[in-house]
Amino acid sequence: MKLEVCCADIDSVRAAKAGGADRVELCEDLEVDGLTPQMELIRKAVETGIRVHVLIRPRPGDFVFSDEETQEMEESIRMAKSLGAQGVVIGALDKCGDIDENVCRRLVAAAEGVSVTFHRAFDSCRNPREALQVISKMGCDRLLTSGRAATALKGVELLKELVKMSAELSENRRKPLVIMPGAGVNVDNVRTIVNETGATEVHGSLRSTVAGRKVTTVENVRRVVEQLS
Repeated sequence: MKLEVCCADIDSVRAAKAGGADRVELCEDLEVDGLTPQMELIRKAVETGIRVHVLIRPRPGDFVFSDEETQEMEESIRMAKSLGAQGVVIGALDKCGDIDENVCRRLVAAAEGVSVTFHRAFDSCRNPREALQVISKMGCDRLLTSGRAATALKGVELLKELVKMSAELSENRRKPLVIMPGAGVNVDNVRTIVNETGATEVHGSLRSTVAGRKVTTVENVRRVVEQLS
């Protein structure tokens, strides 16, 4: 089992590492579901020694991106790679609610040499089963999803189906596309989510309010790691 912790500041990154997380998804502005972090935050996160996957999202709102925004995301991917990130987290949809293969293939190409996760744009797509096949075909390594529900716990039925579908699609891949449940994952529900879906990786921010700030805490991470062991 692997635990990815979503972190929007360096204190959270350090807490994730100290608590035993396998990696972090690094972003900024979690209040708008995360945006591409600044260079300095990426550099500091990489220096902690934990595996860092960088969210590539230039603005809040929908996941339909212009050519100018796509170029910006390509540059952000190259920047993240140059700073030592081991992965990037991408996603784009077209106006019909399908995966935008043209944009996503450009981003995957820019990410050559590092891991690629398709983010929760998937949860806004028109047909999740068709979208899964497209994401697998593009060569992404994992899919972060709540199962198109408000939380991963509420989305367990679709998550279970996606895990099974991914295993069936693996015949044409060197390794299966990992389905990674995320959204509302915590110490109280993580074991249920894993048991119900068969997932091998999970994702959560695992934050508490400390000195007036919402941050990932060592204790929250450690307790989830214990649940997964």
